[in-house]
Amino acid sequence: MIFFEITFLTFFVLLAPLLGYQFFLSILALFAKKRTVFDSKINRRFAFIIPAHNEEKIISKTIYSVSSLIYPKKQYDVFVIADNCTDQTAQKARALGATVLERTNPIQRGKGFALRWAFDAILSREDKYDAVVVIDADSLISGNFLEVMNDYLDRGKLVIQCSDMVLPEPGNWSVEATRIGFMLYNYVKPLGRKVLGLNMGLRGNGMCFDVDVLRNVPWQAWSLTEDVEYGLVLQLNGINIDFAPEAEVLAQMPIEASNAETQRSRWELGRFQIIGAYTPKFLYKAITKGSFVYFDTFIELITPPFVNMMFMITLFFIAGCALWLASLLPIFHVILWIILLLTGICYLFVGLYVGGADKALYKSLLGLPVYIFWKLKVYFMALRKGREVKWIRTERDS
Repeated sequence: MIFFEITFLTFFVLLAPLLGYQFFLSILALFAKKRTVFDSKINRRFAFIIPAHNEEKIISKTIYSVSSLIYPKKQYDVFVIADNCTDQTAQKARALGATVLERTNPIQRGKGFALRWAFDAILSREDKYDAVVVIDADSLISGNFLEVMNDYLDRGKLVIQCSDMVLPEPGNWSVEATRIGFMLYNYVKPLGRKVLGLNMGLRGNGMCFDVDVLRNVPWQAWSLTEDVEYGLVLQLNGINIDFAPEAEVLAQMPIEASNAETQRSRWELGRFQIIGAYTPKFLYKAITKGSFVYFDTFIELITPPFVNMMFMITLFFIAGCALWLASLLPIFHVILWIILLLTGICYLFVGLYVGGADKALYKSLLGLPVYIFWKLKVYFMALRKGREVKWIRTERDS
């Protein structure tokens, strides 16, 4: 009986502060204010970088989206990085007016290598740019994107991450569950952090950099989640990353869950790599500098994905009920896990409200059990594959 009590209490002490902090951030997000007027007097020059590896099916849509922004057309250029492509990506992008930079390197493969190569190439051009924007090849972008970025740069921000969301696919449990996760992780929590004046991490899609940042802290991130890693490097170098909820990119997720498995296993494996490499550094910074900013990033690093936490909490609650009925665990422990379970549910619904979720997204909650078991499968895939060193392309739907 003592063994069960110690085990249940230990896991409660580990999970409760992490989930409670997420819930706290979602409450703060209710009070966040977004700017509605962007009246910068200077229209800066931007370079859009779209890294693409065999994206002939979707690159046209992304270029059309970027070309339709509410911003002077002469003040931004579109660069498509055709990285080790063997299809018609370069030809299609070039036909739509984009500047195509073709890269072939069978050894240094991956988005991180492609971005560093592109940054070096663009910053050395005679055309001078004030800022560089990176979006994925499977994305649509809000029409006000450059207006917003220009305004943030005008107010002295050096690195900006917009709201990175997912294109709706009503009725598809895999895509809609992912949409919920992105809404909580890429919008609700950053919005709460913005109220506290904390850092936003980079998400890879919809990133904007002042060119001096890329010169002073060159891109040196080659992991499976290179964007998150570079954001951490910037923070360790004292460069703040601001969140711009007024601008948005919408990524297209694979409709077939099987097509998303390699992408998700790469994300999960990359997350473990980042945790191992950077958690001690941020904890050390937080302690030595007495900084909650660094401690907040440390918390973010060690916090499991929400769906993982809720799965563990549910298992402990069910197990606790069974042990209580068998007189092996006091009812007090069951009550603790009920409170934690209700906290998670409240966080989910507050987050959906803050994110302006539509009816289809609420309906998709019914598919979360299927998503949870699918994600367990993804974890097993990631653990079985071990460390991957190349950029594995996500299979696109036809």
